[in-house]
Amino acid sequence: MVNIILFDNEVREHLLPLTYTRPVCELRIGILTIREKWERRMNARVSYITQDYLAEKYAIEYMDDNFLINGSVLPSDQLCRLLAQMDKGDAFLQGDELVAARLDEEQMERLMHDEDFGELRGFDLENTNCLKINNLWDFYRLNDAALREDFELITRGRTSQPISATNRCIGKEQIFVEPGAKVEFSTLNATTGPIYIGTNAEIMEGCLIRGGLAMGEGAILKMGAKIYGPTTIGPYCKVGGEVNNSVLNGYSNKAHDGFLGNSVLGEWCNLGADTNTSNLKNNYDEVRLWNYPAARFTPTGQQFCGLVMGDHAKCGINTMFNTGTVVGVCANVFGDGYPRNFIPSFAWGGAAGYQTFRIDKAYETIERVMARRDRSFDVEDRLILLRIYEDSAKYRVWEK
Repeated sequence: MVNIILFDNEVREHLLPLTYTRPVCELRIGILTIREKWERRMNARVSYITQDYLAEKYAIEYMDDNFLINGSVLPSDQLCRLLAQMDKGDAFLQGDELVAARLDEEQMERLMHDEDFGELRGFDLENTNCLKINNLWDFYRLNDAALREDFELITRGRTSQPISATNRCIGKEQIFVEPGAKVEFSTLNATTGPIYIGTNAEIMEGCLIRGGLAMGEGAILKMGAKIYGPTTIGPYCKVGGEVNNSVLNGYSNKAHDGFLGNSVLGEWCNLGADTNTSNLKNNYDEVRLWNYPAARFTPTGQQFCGLVMGDHAKCGINTMFNTGTVVGVCANVFGDGYPRNFIPSFAWGGAAGYQTFRIDKAYETIERVMARRDRSFDVEDRLILLRIYEDSAKYRVWEK
């Protein structure tokens, strides 16, 4: 079995707050996470090089022969063929950025101890076909291509479960239903992109779906939901209302009416009933988004950009998010009016002002939320959140 080590580099900083709680490769785009894509395509065992405070949960494991691969790069057939032809000591580059290197155990030992492990033979991959995540908006911008690639990878040589005759299906050959999934009295149009319905997922009555759509294991579309692709609804998410070109990573809920567009949610998020996101400015101008490395709002080059929300963040009913809003980890947003376009981690409040969501109170809420899904909130996750609480204090200006 191939041994792959997916590493984080400076791109990780540009993907905060989503990468506060995980390595880049644990983020989802298309149907699978980046790690899952590499595991399937290369028949590989995967471990990580990431931030020190994440390393206990996301550990590294190296062997006699190791592929060191940039965790923000998505595998493609062409790239995987090139990797298979690598010799030890080879390195693939795109410009000045390392894409992959093949290292033996001694080289890995030296790398882990910040010692010189010798020169690598560099090869430019400038014209190689593969997707790469560089910015937060890439998750929804590239989701169509990633979803199509994953759909082909997962369904190749397999037969879909039959879909109930109560449904109206267009482009049925591009609809794949895994065992245990339930779909009744809904309209599914796969002519604009494939529709993948994961194991034990459910599409309730009256849903209107225009692909592409990926639903993870146990995900639920509530009655009457309207989904425009390309949209990814991760494992055990519950979604209702209207969603367009968005990615929900897992265990997150937008269960009620309201609009979510061109947005990315982490895990364990919850949007209250009738929450709405603006994804287009009134003057149709380019959207600016909070950038953590720059510590300011920077241009995205995008006309459409909605909400980015870190893990365990919540918002109350009737919340209105302005175009290009970034909400940190464990933030709790509520109240009248539009909140700020950048809401730090562990913020509690809204347009009227904020106070700090104390770490002990955050732990209590997380325990309750995860227990409802029969998941435990373990010591590793507590320590990760404590570190985020401390590191993000500089953004909570009301504490100063």
